[in-house]
Amino acid sequence: MSKPVCLLWLDDIDAYKQALADTGLADHFEVHGVKRDEKPPEDLIPRVEVLAGWKHGGYLGRMPKLRWIQAMTAGVEAWVDAPGLRDDVALCCARGSHRHSMSENILGALFHLTKPYMAVALDQKQSQWNRRMSKLLAGQTLGILGLGAIGQELALKASALGMRVIGTKREPVPVEGVEAVYSSDETQEVLRQSDFVVLLMPVTAETENYINAERLKLMKPTAWLLNFGRGPLIVDADLIAAVKNKTIAGAVLDVFREEPLPATDPFWTTEGILVLPHIGGGHAGRGAVVAEIFADNAGRYLAGEPFATGVDRARGY
Repeated sequence: MSKPVCLLWLDDIDAYKQALADTGLADHFEVHGVKRDEKPPEDLIPRVEVLAGWKHGGYLGRMPKLRWIQAMTAGVEAWVDAPGLRDDVALCCARGSHRHSMSENILGALFHLTKPYMAVALDQKQSQWNRRMSKLLAGQTLGILGLGAIGQELALKASALGMRVIGTKREPVPVEGVEAVYSSDETQEVLRQSDFVVLLMPVTAETENYINAERLKLMKPTAWLLNFGRGPLIVDADLIAAVKNKTIAGAVLDVFREEPLPATDPFWTTEGILVLPHIGGGHAGRGAVVAEIFADNAGRYLAGEPFATGVDRARGY
C-alpha cells in the first residue's frame, strides 16, 4: 500500500520530520520538504495528500488527492476562502501554539500601561531622578472577548495577579479564573464593566468590524482596548476617533489589516495608541510546538480519528 504523500511547505522542515519520528510515524508518510520561499516541484503537486504550511500558493485546485491541510497559525481566514479548497478537505489550525507567549505579551502590555518603567528608562538617559507612581492591576477588571485557548491562559495569569476577569465565549460555560462568562450576545456587559478589554476573537463574518463606534461608546472613558486577535476586528477610523475624543483612554494594537503597517497609517501618530509589530504570538520554540500539533494530528489522520485542532469551516475557526 502506498504511503500518503506529505508536503511540508515551511522553513523548519527538520522539526516536523523529527516530530513524526518521535511519534513513530516517520515511515507512514512519504515526506517532501520545500522551503517557504520556494515553489513545490510540478510533478509533486498532483500527488499531495497532506499539506502542512503557511500558504496554499494557489495550488489547491491542482491537488486532486489532497485530504488534509495543517495550517501554521490559529487563525485560518486565509485558508477558509482559499480558491480550489474542496469541501472534503479537512483543515486544522495551530490552536494553542502560542497561548503562553500571547498571554505573557498581553500581560506585558498591561504592565506597560500601569507601570512607569518606560518613563523611568527615558529619565535615566537624562540622568534624572523622577519618582513616579504605578497603577495597580490588582482589583481592576479585565474583559476578554474570546475565551479560547489563549484567553483561558490569560485569565489564569491575570486572576493570579488579583485581577477580576470576565469575558465572552460562544458557549458560555464556566472557565477557571473567570468570574463571569457571557455569550457573544452579551458582549456589552463586558465592555461596560472592564478597565481593559482584550480582543482574542477570530475573524468571521460576525466578528469583522465588531469593535465600532457604537461598541466603543459602551466602554469606560478610563478603559483601554488591546487587540491581539486580528486587525479586521476593529473599524480603524472609529477607534482613532474614540481615542482622540477621549471616549476611551487608549489602545494597544498588535495586529492590523495591513502588515507591515504602512508608515502613513494614522495609528502611528495618534496619541494614546501604541503600535506593536505583531509580536504577540512569536517565540523561539513555537516551530517545535506546532510540529508536535502536526504530528498528533497526523496520527489521528492515519487512525481515522477526529483532529485535535480541527476547524469548523462554517464558523471560520
